[in-house]
Amino acid sequence: MDEDIKALLRLLDATILPFECQHFGAGYPQGNKVELLARMTPERPFLFFDTDTLILGDIGGLPFDFNRPSASLARENTWPVVPLYGPTLPDIWQAVYDLAGVEMSRSLDPSFPVGHWERHLYFNAGWFFFRCPEIFGSRMTALMRALRDKTPPERASQSLDPWLDQIALPAVVTGLGGGRPDETLGGLDGELTLHWRALPLLYAKASDETIAYLEEVTAPNRIKKVLKQYEPFKRMVYQGRGAKVRALFDRNALPRTEKPIRNRIKRAKLWMR
Repeated sequence: MDEDIKALLRLLDATILPFECQHFGAGYPQGNKVELLARMTPERPFLFFDTDTLILGDIGGLPFDFNRPSASLARENTWPVVPLYGPTLPDIWQAVYDLAGVEMSRSLDPSFPVGHWERHLYFNAGWFFFRCPEIFGSRMTALMRALRDKTPPERASQSLDPWLDQIALPAVVTGLGGGRPDETLGGLDGELTLHWRALPLLYAKASDETIAYLEEVTAPNRIKKVLKQYEPFKRMVYQGRGAKVRALFDRNALPRTEKPIRNRIKRAKLWMR
């Protein structure tokens, strides 16, 4: 890790916890979040956030039930891509739950019809929580490895990259007695947190207040010195490219899905990741 980054993290009172990637590593860097859990204190409740998350308010007052795990529902219908001649969407998800040894019916939302993607539990892995990182991490690691290495026939036509962690999450959460987050956690992916994922998307979609807050917290010189090492921050935040992205969209009339937003930014040659 860059020494300037480590110094800034320590200045911000962060704990740096080294760990070794034994199962995923550079081949699937999103797996780092799962491998990290093995180094955390067992039986100590945890709340994980992806690094590309903007904390907008006090999350300490949220009433987490750490005995009932859950994760982010800020997602679109990205996995699976159902082949024209099968297997069906329920068949594909059933293969995932069978690998985990978990009953899929416990995860279904019957308010959606059979075959609708939202009938099945599907998370974004941008945040999740549980009472024990060791238990959660071991189950996630086992299922992710099984999905990668065993390749059930129903899953054979499906890409795992970059969705492997999101594919495993529903069965793991269900198997540990959890499910969809309830309304008490509405501040996550709401007024308290924003998982921005790519800076051009943040500038395209976020409110004026959120952009002002982002630019306020990234303005101090000690922060700016480090963030400028990352080209998207340098261009989007500090050199004004974000404002050009913002000018492409009406926040009151955004496309319903993310793909046309990305495409418009790319056509304007402003996309960065």
